[in-house]
Amino acid sequence: MPFSKQKTDRMILATCRETLPGENRVSFVPEGIPALAKLGFEIMLESGAGEAAGFSDHAYRERGTRLESRGEVLRQAQILCQFHAPSSEDIEALSPGAVVLSLLYPFSRLPLVEEMAKRGLTVFAMELLPRISRAQSMDVLSSQSTVAGYRAMVLAASSLPRFFPMLMAPAGTIPPARVFVIGAGVAGLQAIATARRLGAIVEAHDVRPVAKEQVESLGARFVGLEMEREKAEDASGYAKAQSEEFLRRQRELIATQCQKADVVVTTALIPGKRAPALISKEAVERMRTGSVIVDLAAEQGGNCELTEPGQTVVRSGVTLHGPLNPASALAPQASLFYSKNLQAFLTLLVKDGAVQIQPEDPIFEQTLVCREGQIVHEAVRKASEAGRPASAG
Repeated sequence: MPFSKQKTDRMILATCRETLPGENRVSFVPEGIPALAKLGFEIMLESGAGEAAGFSDHAYRERGTRLESRGEVLRQAQILCQFHAPSSEDIEALSPGAVVLSLLYPFSRLPLVEEMAKRGLTVFAMELLPRISRAQSMDVLSSQSTVAGYRAMVLAASSLPRFFPMLMAPAGTIPPARVFVIGAGVAGLQAIATARRLGAIVEAHDVRPVAKEQVESLGARFVGLEMEREKAEDASGYAKAQSEEFLRRQRELIATQCQKADVVVTTALIPGKRAPALISKEAVERMRTGSVIVDLAAEQGGNCELTEPGQTVVRSGVTLHGPLNPASALAPQASLFYSKNLQAFLTLLVKDGAVQIQPEDPIFEQTLVCREGQIVHEAVRKASEAGRPASAG
């Protein structure tokens, strides 16, 4: 039977200011408030929560949002939506039975997950949404990766000491810049599309054969190694970890492409694992002076051996960016996307003024982490149990 929260006239849907350093985004944008209100919610916001994203308290008030202190928002919230999981202090401030929607990454934050379960919170990890058609409008990773891919190419263009497009002038003709994108997921495809709009010649690499058609549809050249689809990607469409022999051949191919490129953007990630190191120190040393690398895998260690997460460094004449949370640099649009993702998820979650969880629905099955004082996501629960002392049972 579906789990139902006690029905109220208007559930309180809330968000607070993000506290992670450098985080400018906010879960709800003013223009999205009317649509959320139509779902039957009373919207509460911590005063100033939208300022870093360019949204004033006045803009929220005009659309019927109630602004309160952080403590009051957390105390009254029945559903709390955040980009990042609440802190231990915020968890204690929430009422038992409250629902939390956020990017959680539970396998790397097991103690926090255990705290939330102990507090009696119902917790959904938005990054665990299955890659099915019904979940596309809720897909937080795709929406934020779109922003990150665009941001990466703009950052590269501003750092490169030459034109992106071909330029014809009385003094002569300047050829277009050459761009190489590693990883043709959502971020990579957006980076390709942006580079093409800027007039660059673009090549791209991905281990997944299915990416070839997507890359070519954007006007870029696909560079890859032969591989069967079932060995290249999992059931969700994400790249699988590969053998050391394949990685050696891949690194050789990438090194050759990097030597020809003015800009390299890397986006290669494997869910739940450290980012694969695909660009060696030696490959960087052989690149052209003035070239630029933007490593979008920096938060998970980076695809380049020389990446320093959160820093911009110059190595062997190559500018190497390791941005953390690049989507935050375009906070208004990134926040708008996330607000739309949350609206779609809430439309499924809340019916007739009450939270209703259908356990057999794959969207809930894969995203629900905590419920009724327990960690209910099987893989997360096993990871939590594996980390406990034997005496703890």
